Amino acid sequence: MNSPPTDKRTDYMRLALSCAQQSPPKPTNFRVGAVLVDADKDIVLATGYTLELPGNTHAEQCCFMKLTTGKQEDSVGDLLPPHTVIYTTMEPCTIRLSGNTPCVDRILQTQKGKHGGIKTVYVGVYEPSKFVEQNDGRQKLMDAGIEFIYVPGFEDEILKVATQGHSG
Repeated sequence: MNSPPTDKRTDYMRLALSCAQQSPPKPTNFRVGAVLVDADKDIVLATGYTLELPGNTHAEQCCFMKLTTGKQEDSVGDLLPPHTVIYTTMEPCTIRLSGNTPCVDRILQTQKGKHGGIKTVYVGVYEPSKFVEQNDGRQKLMDAGIEFIYVPGFEDEILKVATQGHSG
């Protein structure tokens, strides 16, 4: 699959950042935004942000939960169009200190769907090591055949939003 033009990547990353800004600032998490996109039709399937939905939810998780309303979340892969991509302001997590399923595992689970799940993950920053040292999400995704694309130019703004509410 070809990557979308840079301006589309920028537009979707800006949308993800605007989602992140809706997340409540807390010292115990990053404020992250995500946008699930049908890349063939260039339409947004769902958006999400950290703590948008009940249950200590992450942005990617909220996208999936909103898409599967009334269904089991593990069925999300069956609901995704053939060339689904996700834009997230921060590299998806591989460890949840809360015990919830990590976002990388949720993305990998979509591959069990009838169209093969999420094909590409676009990120604005790599996960800082404030809560979890050495996030290996990027490698897990690539090992599973999911393209991982860093979208430059948003680092400062994303980190400012992500860390609002943190001390020091």
